[in-house]
Amino acid sequence: MKISVIVSTYNAEKWLEKVLIGYSVQTYKDFELIIADDGSRASTKELIDRYAENYPVPLRHLWHEDKGYRRQEILNIAIVEAANEYIIMTDGDCIPRKDFVAVHAKFAEKGRFLSGGYCKLPMSTSTVITKEDIESQRCFDVNWLKKQDKLGFSQTMKLSAGPVLATVLDNITTTTPSFNNCNSSGFKEDMIAINGYDERMKYGGPDREFGERLENFGVKGKQIRHKAVCLHLDHARGYKTPESLAANLAIRKEVKEKKIKWTPYGIVKEPGLPPVS
Repeated sequence: MKISVIVSTYNAEKWLEKVLIGYSVQTYKDFELIIADDGSRASTKELIDRYAENYPVPLRHLWHEDKGYRRQEILNIAIVEAANEYIIMTDGDCIPRKDFVAVHAKFAEKGRFLSGGYCKLPMSTSTVITKEDIESQRCFDVNWLKKQDKLGFSQTMKLSAGPVLATVLDNITTTTPSFNNCNSSGFKEDMIAINGYDERMKYGGPDREFGERLENFGVKGKQIRHKAVCLHLDHARGYKTPESLAANLAIRKEVKEKKIKWTPYGIVKEPGLPPVS
């Protein structure tokens, strides 16, 4: 199966470079990598162009002008532009383990989206990880990580679980499979069918809302949080505001109560609607 991996980013070259290295050593090679860029500075383009010259899979950079937080808009463009039938959604601060794409390919299933997890790292560990650590995969080793800084129990379980234990843990977890920004995937046709992301939404739950509309459409979540592993690098969240969180919760409440599948503020804009602020 051919896959498109969509990575969102904004002015975070140090983290994005680690992510690019992670996707350059994947065991599964039949994918393209799309960087969905919410208006980053020129140095981000320079980084991507430098890697694209000798990258093992097709690497594309989609960019729009910086007019504030518009992540959902560039993600909708990326969904439409994706060349392949299956899409993995992740972020420019998430380093994938070498089997990351392979796991998503293995468990992809019609009528489902995949809900992966992530291992959140402290800033000290995030900063110290090098190109060699990623290429050798030692940055996914529990003992190596614990030598750098603390590592929580949940992170330890995700990183140390082999295929059998990971399957058991995914089957018994009480965590509901949700569409999240770090590690989720589904079929492009399903994402198009719900009209992509709701572009009214700012930081704080737009991916969850996306998944909730997929559920309403009949595409149910499937848990792979202990199978598909990525390292979430630490960073500040200056775009997180009480106003955006409240507005997003209101949209999600309406989606849940009315079983909404299609957003009029998505890939296709319904005529006559007020513009997104």
